[in-house]
Amino acid sequence: MTATTDAGATQRHPNSSTFRRFLLNNRAALGTLAVFIVMMAIFIGANPRVFLSWPLYNSVLVTLPVALFLVVPLVFVVTVGEIDLSFPATMGFAAWIFALLVQAGLDPFIAIVGGLITGVVLGAGVGAIVVYAGLSSLIATLGMNYMLRGLIMIITEGKSIALLGLRDSTAYQVFSSSVAGIPVQILWALAFVVFSAFLYNRHRFGARVHAVGDNPDSAAQMGIDVNRIRIATFTYMGLGAALAGVFSVMINFTWWPTTGDGYLLPALASVFVGGTPAWGGIGTVAGGAIGALIISFIQSGIISAGLTGFYLQFFNGLIIVLALLGHRWNQARYR
Repeated sequence: MTATTDAGATQRHPNSSTFRRFLLNNRAALGTLAVFIVMMAIFIGANPRVFLSWPLYNSVLVTLPVALFLVVPLVFVVTVGEIDLSFPATMGFAAWIFALLVQAGLDPFIAIVGGLITGVVLGAGVGAIVVYAGLSSLIATLGMNYMLRGLIMIITEGKSIALLGLRDSTAYQVFSSSVAGIPVQILWALAFVVFSAFLYNRHRFGARVHAVGDNPDSAAQMGIDVNRIRIATFTYMGLGAALAGVFSVMINFTWWPTTGDGYLLPALASVFVGGTPAWGGIGTVAGGAIGALIISFIQSGIISAGLTGFYLQFFNGLIIVLALLGHRWNQARYR
């Protein structure tokens, strides 16, 4: 009788069951969204004049795409059970190639392709070193980050490249102008997030990434080429880093030898704040994107609230710890 009653209740309220599954399947991302909403409510209460006006949000939307291009592929790398600390230098190197090609007089569209190929090759190379040499991804990618950055500094002698002519190019109008006051680059970044979420949640590549991160031995017995999947995630990270580098140059019309250096800790923090745990096997692309949004607003919020920059590190750490504690509390349920 009870089973019949339960079945009848499910049939009468199918939307309720679907909604519950949605909440359970997206618990980590929704938890991150809750953190963002609470944080923004605090900032608005502290300084409503600033946080209820468009210029602040416009300034964040201009630079947020760079972070999204880094954070989203990093979710794949962490889910597969690895870590990549070389992406800041990969970003700088790919942006450098893009800047050199534009400076040489090539069409910016061709230069973009050159930059993306550079990022993909570097990402695949880093992955191959980690996988086939059997090295710890933490140590190997950290070493690659220093090596690539050092190579940039040696060759360029620390000199930047100004590309003021980019403003008049068609590529700039397509990728980095504004439409109805909204920066175009955020639309490209959102498209990248949506594509990555589909790849992560609905495509067999994402399923294999989850399987390898959860248990590589079992994944191998299922016929999955574990090494290939691990290298593919690093390659995707290289593509994301290259996109971040190209968009960074197009936003600033300048390439600096330190391009990408400031994104290492914020990108990692965004991934973990977003609900992707460090042990691999599970994660959330949407949560990572929201995590990037949280990190992007922290600095603006602190300054607008009337606090000095000395509070920045404290509040960065506070938000990260609180978010991780929340995900830890939810861990048993959503894993």
